[in-house]
Parts: sequence; C-alpha cells; structure tokens
Amino acid sequence: MANNTRARRQARASRALGIALTPKAAKYFERRPYPPGEHGRARRKQDSDYAVRLREKQRLRAQYGIREAQMTRVFEEARRTAGLTGENLIELLEMRLDALVLRAGFARTIAQARQLVVHRHIMVDGARVDRPSFRVSEGQLIHVHQRSETMTPFQVAAAGAHRDVLPAVPGYLDVSLDKLQARLVRRPKRSEIPVTCEEQLVVEYYAR
Repeated sequence: MANNTRARRQARASRALGIALTPKAAKYFERRPYPPGEHGRARRKQDSDYAVRLREKQRLRAQYGIREAQMTRVFEEARRTAGLTGENLIELLEMRLDALVLRAGFARTIAQARQLVVHRHIMVDGARVDRPSFRVSEGQLIHVHQRSETMTPFQVAAAGAHRDVLPAVPGYLDVSLDKLQARLVRRPKRSEIPVTCEEQLVVEYYAR
C-alpha cells in the first residue's frame, strides 16, 4: 500500500512538473501527459515569468529529491565558484553520493539510491558513508559494502536490471557493475548530466 501511495504521489508530481521522475511515473505520464486535477486538460493561462522560473527550480529539485534548504546552499556555492552559475549548480548536485549511486546503476530511482546510502550499504574509498549529500571527489571509489553485496537489490543491480530504465552511464563515471563499483574519474560536465533543466531560469529564480 505504501509503495502504491508513493507511486501515485510521484506520478502526480511528474504530471505537475511536466517530467517523469521515476520509471513507474513515466508510464502514468505517458497515459496522462497533462497536469493533475479536474482542469488538467484545459489550456493553461499564460504563466508569469516568476511561475516559469519557480517550476524550473522545482523540476531540478525533484530530479535530485532534495529539500529547498539543500538546494539554496548548493546554489550559493555555485554562485561563488568560477564559471557559469547554472552549470556549476547542476555539476555540484551531480557529485552528491546518492546521485552517483543512481547513475552507476546500483539503484533504480533517486529515492532508492538515497535509502541505500542512509542504510549504510554504500562505501566511499573503503569507509561507510550514510549522508546522501556527501560530495564525492574526483578519483574516489564508490562501492557496496561486502556484507551487503548478496542482498537481493544489489544482486538485481549487478545483473544490469536497471539499465533498461536509466540513461547510459555518463563519461565521468567508470563503472564495474558486476563488482558493484564505480569511480568518479573527473568532475561532471553539464552537457553530460542526464537531467532536464533550463538552468538559467533557476539562476534567475534565486537572483530575484
């Protein structure tokens, strides 16, 4: 029941934001590609500039499954970093441990990736890490704890069962899925990161 409720909630959020947030939500979204509610099929009035920027920020937040306070902190760091703030923002978000666990194919959704980290199944360079927001550095090895490798979710992942619903492994990760290991070989580049976002709108939202 809890899983069904969560799936419906994700499907509703996907329709509201105009983007499929999970593989299961993608199926709902294909059937009902319009916002939820009794007026969902009706043509929307023209959104204000603020509404457009807000929705884009919410879309990015939802794809990483993070809270507003976390998003704001990363944005401030991105703003202080040399380069384009919007690209920096997404690149920094992508270096979160839970995001890389998902990209490596160890999990099917960002929520599952976060759960695996919180439950202390994931290690970085031989040390357990239970903070999904942990920033992985270039060269660090992400791997599953030896005692967790035999658990069903990891056996399913090692067999490549999630590859059909996830984007191709990006070039900044070197993944040995059968060994449940992945190394961040370099900082991600915005053009490689498989998230849907017009980052300049997010920058404009926070700069308002």
